[in-house]
Amino acid sequence: MTSTDPHANQSVLAFGPPITEARIVAVMLHGRGAGAEDILGLAREFTAPDVTYLAPQATGRTWYPTSFLAPIPQNEPYLSSALRLIESLVANLREQQVPANRIAVMGFSQGACLACEYAARHAQRYAVIAAFSGGVIGPPGTSHGYSGSFDGTPVFLGCSDVDPHIPVERVLETAEVFTGMGARVDKRIYPQMAHTITKAEIEVVDALLTSAGS
Repeated sequence: MTSTDPHANQSVLAFGPPITEARIVAVMLHGRGAGAEDILGLAREFTAPDVTYLAPQATGRTWYPTSFLAPIPQNEPYLSSALRLIESLVANLREQQVPANRIAVMGFSQGACLACEYAARHAQRYAVIAAFSGGVIGPPGTSHGYSGSFDGTPVFLGCSDVDPHIPVERVLETAEVFTGMGARVDKRIYPQMAHTITKAEIEVVDALLTSAGS
């Protein structure tokens, strides 16, 4: 950890088979105030036995200090540091002969926003992208001028229509952005759902993980 790279050298927890034996490797990003061990609890809900889950830990249990809708500079240098951490994890997987189409990126809440933003800035064919209550980062009116193509990557976006942290408009906007970049988006808005992850959402993503690469 440094003042300019606060998430540097943070621990990464793992669950599942060794990477060399995995069909899919999923990078899982926890929410604000939670930790790597919390998001790995979600990994235990998925049924595919050949998926390895990697969960990095944010410094101070938060990836960036303010709302994902705040002006980007207000979340620096934490946001850029978090994005670099994911990039380094993906690069390390590539060095271990795990291509992007065998890498899933997913998260909950703040981690879901980070997953969306990372994927949008590094668009390519992934195994799965899953955002439980999240969307791309930036204040209202942000142009979101990302480049690249997802080349048919399956994307799940699930959120409540009354989520206190994630405006449904940003989820819909994220779906439009990802669709425009060539992703196959499954967007599900749940009436009156709390800020949580439901069994129905887990089942959808479980099916995506099970079929990825087939």
